[in-house]
Amino acid sequence: MPELLRVDLSSRTVKQETLPDELMREYIGGKGLGTYLLTREVGPDVDPLSSRNKMVFLVGPCGGTTMFGTNRYAAFFVSPLTGGYCESYSGGDVAPQFARTGYTAVILEGAADKPVYVEVSEAGASIHSAEDLWGLDTYEAEERMVAKTGVPKAQACVIGPAGEKLVRFACVENNKWHSLGRGGPGAVLGSKKVKGLVFHGSRKVEVARPDAFRALVKDMAERSKDDPGVAAYRRGGTVNMVRTLNGANAFPARYWTRGNIEGFEVLTVEHMLEHFSTKNQACPPCFMQCVKRNTVPAGHRHAGLVVDGPEYETLYVFGGLCEILDFGEVMYLNDICDRLGVDTMTAGNLCGLAIEACRRGVLDLGLEAGDAQGVADFLLMMINREGVGDVFADGILRVEKEFGLEGIAVHVKGMEPAGYDPRKLKGMGLTFATTARGACHLRTTFYKAELAGMIDPAVVEGKAEMLVEWEDRLCIMDTLIYCRFYRDMVPWPYLTAVVNATIGTDYTVEDVRAIGAKIIAMSHEFNAARGFGLEQERLPEWITGRPQANDASLTLTAAEMDGMVKDYYAARGWRMPVA
Repeated sequence: MPELLRVDLSSRTVKQETLPDELMREYIGGKGLGTYLLTREVGPDVDPLSSRNKMVFLVGPCGGTTMFGTNRYAAFFVSPLTGGYCESYSGGDVAPQFARTGYTAVILEGAADKPVYVEVSEAGASIHSAEDLWGLDTYEAEERMVAKTGVPKAQACVIGPAGEKLVRFACVENNKWHSLGRGGPGAVLGSKKVKGLVFHGSRKVEVARPDAFRALVKDMAERSKDDPGVAAYRRGGTVNMVRTLNGANAFPARYWTRGNIEGFEVLTVEHMLEHFSTKNQACPPCFMQCVKRNTVPAGHRHAGLVVDGPEYETLYVFGGLCEILDFGEVMYLNDICDRLGVDTMTAGNLCGLAIEACRRGVLDLGLEAGDAQGVADFLLMMINREGVGDVFADGILRVEKEFGLEGIAVHVKGMEPAGYDPRKLKGMGLTFATTARGACHLRTTFYKAELAGMIDPAVVEGKAEMLVEWEDRLCIMDTLIYCRFYRDMVPWPYLTAVVNATIGTDYTVEDVRAIGAKIIAMSHEFNAARGFGLEQERLPEWITGRPQANDASLTLTAAEMDGMVKDYYAARGWRMPVA
């Protein structure tokens, strides 16, 4: 049966608990187990940065196996950014070592009085002083934390100075450039004085039906050989999306006023491959090789800088919203965020908002669109909580209130959207409005359905029913902690077969979909208990009250949004929330 470690940082004690098999059958693992543990253990009145918040780290039931795309880990917590339910996932090399400790979950509770890190191995968990690591950036902290174990294969996830300073969009980094990114998990660890966790183990990970499991792995390997999506990821990763979205008028630019940007070519995969000595990287085991390790070329002011990335979302916030049309400069901003430990998506959105506030005369910072060094300086102001940066470090909810930017600041529940303009892709507007952790694209990735012609992006009727089906399936992917880039390779029958082979059930597609719907409902109920109502499931007037500046025909009205949200609740069989 799966094992859980409960680490009480206040008393510096560790308790091992056995998770009943019935729990795994009911929730599968990953997001299911994480949502169950969070909603059971954290009450509706808990302050996200108090010792009463808990951080649930999980590896999925396929973690440490040969199943492609499942060597990822997750964290569940109350978000300091939104005040609600939050989930975050990361790739890299941590998950296999986490899985080989023999533990499925680690719960951090309480708070240490001095900086510590937590070591998890087959022997259990131990708490060590991190006073010599406090203040280090994520790159150096990770390297030194791993070295302290004396185990060459050990893997760590750490926070940077931003997490220590309780910046509410601080992230947790591993392998330098992989992140538990959204919602502020780094701030939660910082509030507990935890610099990071390090994992190492050698236990073999078992699945319930090895023969069936191996056959499923082989089937996916065969299908991958001629898959055009796999080929696209190998060539350009998520950078492919820049040309696609800009061409579709769905690439957010000039702080959410435009759907495209002139001169976008310098942000494309073609430009990257020609100038940045791109090398493919992969999380083990994975045939996608979607990560692109780039080196800034000679002659650029950041020549020699190496970054895994930037990913599409980083290019959209700094290249689109902030209008920095220089791939090397975006790499530089990416490096600042990863090194100091903040989510690029929230950080870049806040930089874009600060530029808009300066344009409107609300702030006097001299910050202008296209000014890469000015944006870098503002990033450091936020991370170091200097001057007006201290307000921005607390997130967009405080910013819009203190500077009178309500309706202009683009977010849902306090989390900024990903790079898909909902005036063009209306299903993404519905996704942003209804996702439990805020304006998240990953819970449905419905832009694929709209861009691929599966459903007209301009219509609102009937959209909710299709979106709910996508959301249910992707939720089950998250119970196994599949990489989202495997979405098109795991249709319902295959996904159901993986669940059955892994945990030993005989579920039908309908059974598994019902589990996904149940987990999603639990996350919404958790938010409702924390006071979230209908007003937290709306897009701001900056989106719904104005068309795109470059194409007046592209609109998403408040009435259309309200109708889609009502349809969504009807499709789920839920009662509409009250304002």
